[in-house]
Parts: sequence; structure tokens; C-alpha cells
Amino acid sequence: MSATVVIAGASGFVGRHLAKVLNRDGYNIICVTRRTSQLSASSPYFHETITWDHLQLHGLPQCDAVINLAGENIMNMTRRWDAKFKKDVFTSRTASTKFLGEVILATKTKPKVFITASGVGYYQPSPTEEYTEASSGGKHDFLAQLADAWEKASHLPRESGVRVINLRCGAVLGRDGGVIKNLYWPFYFGLGGPVGDGKQPFPWIHLDDLAHIYKYTLENKQCHGAYNAVAPQIITNAEFTKAFAKAMHRPAVIPVPKIALNVILGKERAKILTDGQKVHPKKIVSDGFGFLFPTIKEACEDICMPTIVHD
Repeated sequence: MSATVVIAGASGFVGRHLAKVLNRDGYNIICVTRRTSQLSASSPYFHETITWDHLQLHGLPQCDAVINLAGENIMNMTRRWDAKFKKDVFTSRTASTKFLGEVILATKTKPKVFITASGVGYYQPSPTEEYTEASSGGKHDFLAQLADAWEKASHLPRESGVRVINLRCGAVLGRDGGVIKNLYWPFYFGLGGPVGDGKQPFPWIHLDDLAHIYKYTLENKQCHGAYNAVAPQIITNAEFTKAFAKAMHRPAVIPVPKIALNVILGKERAKILTDGQKVHPKKIVSDGFGFLFPTIKEACEDICMPTIVHD
């Protein structure tokens, strides 16, 4: 019998690709969404779709794993960075995670693993400090406190027998969403460039590698706790810009002023682009995971392949 994975937020950028990868490898995917009408072309990868209200009323369907990717998009450009939006970002992540944990605990036959997203914003931005999963964090600003609260909301009692994993993701690079979706056309028209002086670290991961990290941690019993879901190559924003522009055969010489991003995005949100951390994927590498795209050159060349860049 095929294993079943419940994914909350499976209709999003990462969720759609993860569902595709797992479905291809024989998993049955149950998508949890607010409204089934939200589902798009990704729906062929879903064995079943249910709503949050359904979970509230009927509990968790029998499954082998639960993955939570739900939450307000922090880079939603239709929303001003104000107190209300910050509250929506915070509660949408922590409340959904806590709710899924409660549903898991109330289930007689529990899943083997509960995996939640988190972010490298857990670590304090620094041009010199290098972080592993053993490094401290979670306190210095809104993004760090969000990551810390998000992870704490997923904690389950040891006696539940459910492995809990938190994936601290860097910038996710893929063809049809995330960072690349926002950058493709400016770079295409030769308007791309580094953010500020470009010297800030740029923790990143290819979408395929992120999906396979989810699959790897789901399948391997030794995996538990926090994992840095980033590529092993540590680069700067300028190095990313150069690699992406080269893969597109375009120049990238127009810098984006830091002050402009602070005004457009809000200073706290702009930190995602203007600041950065040197983050190592020490645990996943030590566990034996092999990256498909370990360098930014390989990642950008794959993303910018002419025959598939407009999927």
C-alpha cells in the first residue's frame, strides 16, 4: 500500500513541486487548503483535497506524514508592511502549525513524522559569522522571533512517537515562483543588479533540492529537529546576481539601493534582501544527503534553460 502524506499549503510554490516529487515516487498526497476552489493545475498530483474545517470536524485522515507549508507570503507585495500584516504573517504560520500538532495528538494512529517549514532568518544577519543548526538564534528581530515561534509551535511530546522536523529554508530558487519570478523580467530587460553593495551573504537552495530534503527527512528515521535547508555553497548577493545574469546572457550592473527597498518593502521585510547570513547545511550533509545543485552556477543554468524557463 502506498504511503500517504498530508500537506497543508500544497497549492503554493514549494507545495506544488513537493507534491509532484512525492507523487512521482508513489506517495498519495492529501492537500489541506482553505477552499478547494483555490487548487489549480497542480491538482493532478493530489489524491484528495480537504479543508481546514474538515480537519476540525473530522480529524486527521490516516497518513504516514504531515507537512505544513501554510502561511501568509511574507513577500506579498499587495500588502503593506504594517502591524496587521505582521500579525497575519505570524499567526498564519504559528496557529496552523499548532493546530496540526493538536490534530496529530488527537489521532489514534499517528503519522510517523511532522515536518514544518522555518527560515534562516532564525540566525542574526552577519557578514562574517557562520551558522550551523547548533548555533543560537531566534531572538534578535521579527523574522528571528517568527522562526523561533514557528518551530516551537510544532513541538510534540516525545511520548507521541512522532518525529518533528523544522526546515530552515534559504531563498528558494525555481522557475515559476519565489525569488526568480520577481527577478526574471528585470534581468531579461537588462535592469538587474545586486542589492546595495552586494556583499551581504545570500543563503539559497534550488527548489528541486528543497523538495528532496523534505522527502529525505520524511523517509529517514534518524532525521529529527532543525535542519538548515540551504545549498552547501555560501555566496554573496553579488555572486548570485552575476551567476543569474550570466545564465540569462544578460548584464547585471544596475544596483538596487538599500534605501529604496526599505521604503518599498518596509525596513523589517527588506532585511530578507538587504541583509544575510552564512548558513551551513551541516546536519543534512552529515546524514548523507546529496545535493542535485550544490553550486549557484548549476542552479541558475538549470533555472534558465531556454526550453523550460517559461513553464
